[in-house]
Amino acid sequence: MSWTLTKTFRFEAAHHLPHHDGKCQRQHGHSWVCTVEVRNASLINGGPKTGMVLDYGDISTVMTPLLENVLDHYDLNETTGLESPTSECLAKYIYDWLFNHLPLVSAVTIAETCTSACEYRPGPMGREKAS
Repeated sequence: MSWTLTKTFRFEAAHHLPHHDGKCQRQHGHSWVCTVEVRNASLINGGPKTGMVLDYGDISTVMTPLLENVLDHYDLNETTGLESPTSECLAKYIYDWLFNHLPLVSAVTIAETCTSACEYRPGPMGREKAS
């Protein structure tokens, strides 16, 4: 038994895929949608957050510095340090960053268009940081 919460964030950002054999090799932008998933087998048992896995506001608090300083209205090739920031690499990048600040993170989904998305989930409970 476990509970899963999701919180969705939106940001605008540019990137290019230098090894791609199509138009994505050129600089372009997306209206990205990032969904953060947290999971736990128990609920908080005491205090103002009784009955919660985690307060949704706490997810926002953790995610805000990443959005403001790395993702929103930036060139992802520059700010993430990823040579080729594909949806797959970006999902893992965000997961790894969140894992250091939000241990209950279990998956990150990145949508670069309204029809194309990638989910990164490292393990059954998503509690281990992937190398």
